[in-house]
Amino acid sequence: MPTAIYETPAPLPMRKPAPFVVGPTNKIPQNVIDVARATPAEDFDAKKHVGFQFPKKTYTMKEWGYENQGVSHIAGSDPFPLFTEAAVKQVRRELLSEEVLNTCQYASTFTKNQIRGYTQKQAPFAHALWKSPEVQQAVSKVAGIDLVHAFEYEIGHVNLLFSDGEDEKKGASDNVGFSWHYDSFPFVCVTMLSDCTGMQGGETAVLKGDGEVLKVRGPTMGTAVILQGRYVKHAALKAIGKERISFITAFRPKSPFVKDELVLTGSRPISNQSELVYDFCTYRADILETRFREHAKKLREQQAAGVKFNPDAVKEFIQEQRDMLEATLLEMIPIHDVIEVE
Repeated sequence: MPTAIYETPAPLPMRKPAPFVVGPTNKIPQNVIDVARATPAEDFDAKKHVGFQFPKKTYTMKEWGYENQGVSHIAGSDPFPLFTEAAVKQVRRELLSEEVLNTCQYASTFTKNQIRGYTQKQAPFAHALWKSPEVQQAVSKVAGIDLVHAFEYEIGHVNLLFSDGEDEKKGASDNVGFSWHYDSFPFVCVTMLSDCTGMQGGETAVLKGDGEVLKVRGPTMGTAVILQGRYVKHAALKAIGKERISFITAFRPKSPFVKDELVLTGSRPISNQSELVYDFCTYRADILETRFREHAKKLREQQAAGVKFNPDAVKEFIQEQRDMLEATLLEMIPIHDVIEVE
């Protein structure tokens, strides 16, 4: 996943200094870029570009041994149709544009080519797609809770993998894409922008509470899977094929009153850290503003109704907000600019 962390969502320790950010280390094949850029531009139209069908199978937190954890009873899903082929072509056209590739490419220890952090001006179709009520309602329906995208910077993260022939030689035995981990965000929706015909692997391995390892099928072109990865320990398995371009958006509960354990650990090494933290702090401030406004409304109503003041209830509310502020403070560490690799 794009936002991997390797500790459980327990009380947060003091953050280490922000990691350095590295630009792309591999070139995207020119023929892939040329085909994408030749696609005629279209405006987003939900009727044409969204083809949602509910998955045949969803998995509960109880089934996977994570009962009473997380923000929803749903842990994950099998692949389900979400985007049409026309939508996939438009996304590829935008995200492989010269402007996006020049400003929004990163590399990490598990993917040499990533695209993320592009603005609505740079990729209006991709933003309209993920922000559309049709897509947000579809993802929420599968997840069993009303969700919204985490914040602007995390819309449509892209992992790009292109075969150099070495993976085929190794075969499927060396198949762990990266180590067992938890995500930084409550939910992720992973979609596929590649034709997966002939592809091997690409599943998500889930570590159940009893130690059993379960493999969940990965998405094919236009389909999606959801995973409550902040609370479910998992690992991505390698995919062997010509290309694999995945398109991922992080989600959080829509309600500001649901617990919020979102962190930036996995995003820092692959982001314009200034823009990332601006978006993070803005969404946190919005949530706290809503919580305090509703709390004040409740206090006024209780006072008007002659209800005796309850200091314990107010103390509990203030402690919850204090916990969120302290967790937010842990993210306030020095930032680094992107290092370009020659």
